[in-house]
Amino acid sequence: MRGLLCSPLPMLLLLLQPSWESQVQFAGPRCRTGPLDLVFVIDSSRSVRPFEFETMRQFLVGLLRGLDVGPNATRVGVIQYSSQVQSVFRLGAFSRREDMERAIRALVPLAQGTMTGLAIQYAMNVAFSVAEGARPPEARVPRIAVIVTDGRPQDRVAEVAAQARARGIEIYAVGVQRADVGSLRAMASPPLDEHVFLVESFDLIQEFGLQFQGRLCAIDHCSFGNHSCQHECVSTFRGPRCHCREGHDLLPDGRSCQARDLCNGVDHGCEFQCVSEGLSYRCLCPEGQQLQADGKSCNRCREGHVDLVLLVDGSKSVRPQNFELVKRFVNQIVDFLDVSPEGTRVGLVQFSSRVRTEFPLGRYGTAAEVKQAVLAVEYMERGTMTGLALRHMVEHSFSEAQGARPRALNVPRVGLVFTDGRSQDDISVWAARAKEEGIVMYAVGVGKAVEEELRQIASEPAELHVSYSPDFGSMTHLLENLRGSICPEEGIGAGTELRSPCECESLVEFQGRTLGALEKLTQNLAQLAARLEDLENQLASQK
Repeated sequence: MRGLLCSPLPMLLLLLQPSWESQVQFAGPRCRTGPLDLVFVIDSSRSVRPFEFETMRQFLVGLLRGLDVGPNATRVGVIQYSSQVQSVFRLGAFSRREDMERAIRALVPLAQGTMTGLAIQYAMNVAFSVAEGARPPEARVPRIAVIVTDGRPQDRVAEVAAQARARGIEIYAVGVQRADVGSLRAMASPPLDEHVFLVESFDLIQEFGLQFQGRLCAIDHCSFGNHSCQHECVSTFRGPRCHCREGHDLLPDGRSCQARDLCNGVDHGCEFQCVSEGLSYRCLCPEGQQLQADGKSCNRCREGHVDLVLLVDGSKSVRPQNFELVKRFVNQIVDFLDVSPEGTRVGLVQFSSRVRTEFPLGRYGTAAEVKQAVLAVEYMERGTMTGLALRHMVEHSFSEAQGARPRALNVPRVGLVFTDGRSQDDISVWAARAKEEGIVMYAVGVGKAVEEELRQIASEPAELHVSYSPDFGSMTHLLENLRGSICPEEGIGAGTELRSPCECESLVEFQGRTLGALEKLTQNLAQLAARLEDLENQLASQK
């Protein structure tokens, strides 16, 4: 039976005809309620006249007579409110219907204001507490609050009602005569057309009670018929409900279950990817990386270090939404770097018609700080002066004043240029100058980027230093290639210990390697001379 929301009187009377009784007396198990924890919240403000309060009292008594009351069935509590809240009897007070009816008949109205929000808060914190007789949450006994009021609340109800619903209390809002429909809807549980009722006068509340009693009648659907639950069927006052085993969630069809994706419900801490496995989960790393001892992080560029400056195109052709994707892409590069003052240092430069250093190499000492700074970068728009950006990088970005380490330490210097279009100025001079200065250059192009310019920017061989993506949404496939190139253990500086060439050990090592190479070359030349002499002798004998 659907709820009555602002129902006209003829419709209400039609629904209350004997046909309703024929609907509840169907073949099968006897219709009974429970178990429920049911609390009635009754408005006894001064606006409720004495004869109206008496009809409300009869409404409660009539509902009690249709309930399966008992300690293991339905437990009933009643509170009344006006400017204050008073407990008529708590959930655990009575187990016999007669005792409840006696307490309701002895009820004296408070006859003050209408503090409905205060009453809901009392029901949530006190009336439905285990101390007051409510069964604990793990017992899965439905908690139902029925609020009956005739006017507009004098306090706020939406927030406290939302809190009560969040704690598992299902709220029915019954408005009589002068009740405010907006307030009823703010209090009730969804769907509103099943939880909001408006009765046009107190004269009709008795008949309405018959209909509402049917709403509280629970049939044990699980004991007959085909409920189709995959794991477990639980009978509730609104019909059968399917439950799933621990570690599984109910699917939208209300019957099927699937293993819970723990990765979405816990702070797993996985650096790359989390995979649920039954009641547990495990972390995965990208191909080519290994899971570290903590079970969460993946190995990063650790065998060597670089000074990395990223030049990011902020021209108007990129567009704001794509610039956000570019920043995310930059942070994914940062994720595979071992960022620290002694490890890899990262700087960021944005360019359009002008050039702006967003942060220099020496500013941030952790990956988290770098990523936060990247997200805070504001889009510049305007033109595309890539040549100007390259000049800025060569003249300023790799200076010791901006955090680059001295050349004597042999720390590789890497520049990565990200652009989506043709430069509006000449790039040839400063692209060549960057490589002359010993900067290993990478070029990443997207969309309308010009291949010729990308190759001009990049170091040789171009196949290892140029990357291209047709659109911003698919840039992530470039990451693994960049990782293999930028990471010192896999690309530049692989396995090389970075030391000053002036150190004595370095000179001895250099001499040893050089002398060994010369000795091997001398041996090869001697073998070649012997073979040539043998060949000349063979030719002479043939003559």
